[in-house]
Amino acid sequence: MKPVALTIAGSDPSGGAGIQADLKTFHQFGVYGMSVITLVTVQNTRCVSAVEPLTPDLVRRQLEAVIEDIPPQAAKTGALGTTEIIEVVAESAGRFSFPLVVDPVMISKHGAELMAPTARQTLIQRLLPEAYLVTPNLHEAAVLAGVPVNDESSMQEAARRIADLGPKAVLVKGGHLRGEAVDLLFHQGEFQRFAAPREATRETHGTGCTYSAAITAELARGRALEAAVRVAKRFISRAIAENPGLGQGVGPVNHHARID
Repeated sequence: MKPVALTIAGSDPSGGAGIQADLKTFHQFGVYGMSVITLVTVQNTRCVSAVEPLTPDLVRRQLEAVIEDIPPQAAKTGALGTTEIIEVVAESAGRFSFPLVVDPVMISKHGAELMAPTARQTLIQRLLPEAYLVTPNLHEAAVLAGVPVNDESSMQEAARRIADLGPKAVLVKGGHLRGEAVDLLFHQGEFQRFAAPREATRETHGTGCTYSAAITAELARGRALEAAVRVAKRFISRAIAENPGLGQGVGPVNHHARID
């Protein structure tokens, strides 16, 4: 049977991030993708000019419709927007029989708010305890952990603090540090380090969405967590290096990059 993955996230009409990036990534990994839309954006590679969350009831009904008919083997979240939507997702996640990857998207690549500041505490208290894996970047890790995160030592401290909030594993992404692109996975009390050469490019729109979607796809295929992150790290590194050069701003990565 073909593996199935679900994304619960916002829409990016330019196709580089959000559910569009997730579904492209699922397809590239040979996984059937389903989506629950949480919010609609007006954006391209240059800017985000509008963010409109859907009603919590509509998000709930989408979730119920897809899960009762085609149960996925793994799911992920992206931009959730509001406290009420996070509550809906958390309530549903409490009944999931499959792993949930939480990408705690707070701000777009262009600086637009994709999660209301008042919703962050709801994310911490309600959704993180339901997560199998949380994948914050440095800014998100600092918000969730309540400490500055600016090097590998502070990444480790943040991962431990976030793990204390309830998720089974934490992947702190160090893409904004200098030097190598280093990510740290904290799982079962141990750290795994994943590093790749840094690419000199600004074409990184949707990197976080694509990376977490690749991990989700590998989990849906039955891969163990550490192996899933390793495959996804190689994929996202190649996707950045082989970006298609689209748009007049921060362009998307290559969702057709090779997987190995």
